[in-house]
Amino acid sequence: MESETLEQMQARHRKEQRDLVSRITNKKKNATKKTRKGVNDECAQLELELKARQEEELRKLQGGDDNDDNDEQVQELEEEQDVEEPTVNDVTEKLQKTTVSEQSSKTSPPPPVEQSSSGGGKKRNRQKERLARRQAEIEAASAAAEKEASSMVDHRGIEKAYMLREFKAHSLEEKDIEPDGHCLFSAVADQLAVHGLPVDGALSANKGAQTQEKLPPYRIVRHVAVDYMEKHTDDFAPFLEEPFETYVAKIRDTAEWGGQLELTALANAYNVEIRVVQDGRTEVIQPNAVANGESNGDKEELKVLWLAYYRHGYGLGEHFNSLRKAAV
Repeated sequence: MESETLEQMQARHRKEQRDLVSRITNKKKNATKKTRKGVNDECAQLELELKARQEEELRKLQGGDDNDDNDEQVQELEEEQDVEEPTVNDVTEKLQKTTVSEQSSKTSPPPPVEQSSSGGGKKRNRQKERLARRQAEIEAASAAAEKEASSMVDHRGIEKAYMLREFKAHSLEEKDIEPDGHCLFSAVADQLAVHGLPVDGALSANKGAQTQEKLPPYRIVRHVAVDYMEKHTDDFAPFLEEPFETYVAKIRDTAEWGGQLELTALANAYNVEIRVVQDGRTEVIQPNAVANGESNGDKEELKVLWLAYYRHGYGLGEHFNSLRKAAV
């Protein structure tokens, strides 16, 4: 296989550094107070391993410290590449914003110059000096990122504390729902079962027959939401940024996440009140007739479905859980 040139190796090294930045950023965002120390150690190890491997690859390409002519050629090529390509500082600026590690902020002095093999005076090893500067910059960036991370607001912890207070105030306990894209509909299906309400009871006759083929409960709830939305297109279409038919097809047939529109449709379709506990408030969604001050058509007290909505608590993003009455 054809050998890798210095230019190709430098380009690959920069891509590896950018990939590492991205990985460390994700780890940093998902770190909690309890896991931060482990994440910091892991990030530091990833940086050291990448640095060591790239240094070794450069030495191999260089062909050994004893080959002065080859060393000069590599250094000249690197200097030409530095003029045309972004420098190490470009990568360091990204690391200053995203990297988390426990490394010291002390910069290492450049290595001493080496005696040439001919004994005719000292010769600078610019390759080693460049690597030393890179390591010093990475260590300084890591220290700055660690300081920034320590001062970040713990949104996940704040959200969880509020949720727990609300659960206790309303005597609720959480039923975990799989975070698979169907969480809103699975949580509503669980609440319907708790209250003894059939999941397919809100479907029109012809569509109800179509759902008798052993669809899972969350899938039937998706059909109920779409059935109601299709009957009241004018109430939902203005809020969409795509064609109405395309949107409802995704809600019915895929794992598309549900939100406010689907909660509104389900509250009306099942004639229930839905209360969503979330960070900072509890939202109440009622059927239109009740919300507009009209009497409940069934002359019965509305069933109340309780859901928990997390914005920060799950790594994959927004999530719904079901809330049941706590056992006495």
